[in-house]
Amino acid sequence: MNRKIVQSTAALLVALVAAGGPVLAQGEDEAQSLEASEPVMTVLERWAEDPDTVFDATEIVLDELQFIARPLVVFADSPADPLFSEQMDLLLDRIDGLVTRDVIVIVDTDPDARTDARQTLRPRGFALVLIGKDGRVALRKPSPWHVREIERAIDKMPLRQQEIRDANG
Repeated sequence: MNRKIVQSTAALLVALVAAGGPVLAQGEDEAQSLEASEPVMTVLERWAEDPDTVFDATEIVLDELQFIARPLVVFADSPADPLFSEQMDLLLDRIDGLVTRDVIVIVDTDPDARTDARQTLRPRGFALVLIGKDGRVALRKPSPWHVREIERAIDKMPLRQQEIRDANG
């Protein structure tokens, strides 16, 4: 066996053991088994715990977010796209306003990944797409937008207006 493969496999096993991850049992007569690891949190659980997290589109199924969150999807053909960088800077500078409006920020910078978001929304190059809690596309822009403009668009949505009325009691 190639020495580099053996070394990298050994390093991987050491890292898994150190992290408390799954380990294969040793010995020919022993059955190979995996240690129980901590349950993996769903995207919704992770978002509920830390709502200013930016999620990769490979983790997201848009239908699972319906009536729970407002997906804001930022598309680009590469993470090096200057429009993508500008949009992410704008979003991250004022993420708190989006968090209060139940926005989940999703990025998709790999056209070859064929994610659910990319197949559903079919962007060409850079695109900013806001989806309402009802699952309808509320906003589609070919260039970066400031968070205050996104907030205004959200605040005009009927479901958001109902949320504001309910909060004011």
